[in-house]
Amino acid sequence: MRGALAALLCAAVAVGGCGSEVDPTPVPARAPLAIGITEGNPALLAPGTVPAAFAPWRDQLAALRPRYVRVLVDWEKVQSQPGTPPRFDLPGDGCMRGIPPCAPNLGIRDVLRALGTRRAAGQPGWEPVVVLYGTPAWAARRPFAPAPGGGDCRVSSRAREPDPAAYRAFVEALRAEARDDGAPIRWWAPWNEPNHPAFLAPQRARCAADSPSQAAGRYARIVRAFLAVQERGERILLGETAGYDAPRASASSVAEFISGLPRDVVCASSTWAQHVYVAQPGVVADDWSGAPLAGDADAAGSPALLTAVFEALDRRGCPMRHRIWLTETGVGGPRPGRDRPTGDAALRRQCQAMVAALARWRRDPRIAAALQYSFREDPAFPVGLADAGLTRRYAAYAAWLRGATTADDSSAGTTTCGAG
Repeated sequence: MRGALAALLCAAVAVGGCGSEVDPTPVPARAPLAIGITEGNPALLAPGTVPAAFAPWRDQLAALRPRYVRVLVDWEKVQSQPGTPPRFDLPGDGCMRGIPPCAPNLGIRDVLRALGTRRAAGQPGWEPVVVLYGTPAWAARRPFAPAPGGGDCRVSSRAREPDPAAYRAFVEALRAEARDDGAPIRWWAPWNEPNHPAFLAPQRARCAADSPSQAAGRYARIVRAFLAVQERGERILLGETAGYDAPRASASSVAEFISGLPRDVVCASSTWAQHVYVAQPGVVADDWSGAPLAGDADAAGSPALLTAVFEALDRRGCPMRHRIWLTETGVGGPRPGRDRPTGDAALRRQCQAMVAALARWRRDPRIAAALQYSFREDPAFPVGLADAGLTRRYAAYAAWLRGATTADDSSAGTTTCGAG
């Protein structure tokens, strides 16, 4: 990505549109697929001494050698009141929605300190990738008003578009915190799933799939707010979009979202972050209704969706061809995010689907990274590599371990997909 340079290029051609007359440059030679993880419990990230119940699981996560660790920052949670600094040290119990084992911690501060300690020890990888979401009521750009129509279009007040000045101040506070914790942030995702009503809403003027999407314009203002305080060396992950391949009444498809972005925004980075979950064979996108959290997953790593994303990005004519990071992916039940069967045969099928998806992504020269969501399973979104109680490792772990130790997919089919 060339974040700052791309922004300057866009500014220079603002009248004609960013890259409107420039053919995309070739994609560089294929590099190994970078592996990453989303995990918010410091006891599963920190080196050294951690509670005994976490130590063997921390070691298994470390064996994946994550190049990137995705850090989700809930703005509303850490700064619910105006006029007070963010509480990046807000205490947490370290349980998983009340499920033990637990390990009390200081929230985001301890996560960043764990990553900083790893990097200070010279361990490669463990680079924070920060993703922001959750606008506090006081920081909303305008008073919250749900879209008319109700039903599928009911949205959370947390999905308000933030006020640019308040947003910029929060970014600067988080940057300072990360530096103090020894984990400077190089990769920033300005907002999580801006095409999903749980994170940015309302998506449309009225609750109908044929109503024009307003999400891109709202997201563009957030990105521009970040660009206004971006520092040298920092890079932007555009998108972080949920994997919808068709418009919904309550959500925007990725293609329409990209098409609606101003060119100075879509050309501000050459890296697009996309969420792609891996379904089980026999489940097709048409089986989904509403706006499922996992998007329109399929059993082949969503090649049709990714093709649509690349085509939509290429049509924007930016001076660089975008590469994709799959910043949320994983496998669970027949429909990821819903009930997950954990019998031996089901877990083997899940692992085999993940093996096939990773092999496909490794072969695509424009896919640069894949980040598993998550390590310790969240019962509300069961696609983890270990169960919530940290008593069992799921078979899909073997697929990621293979991906972390080789760039060659020639033996992907021989990966051992045991029951865990």
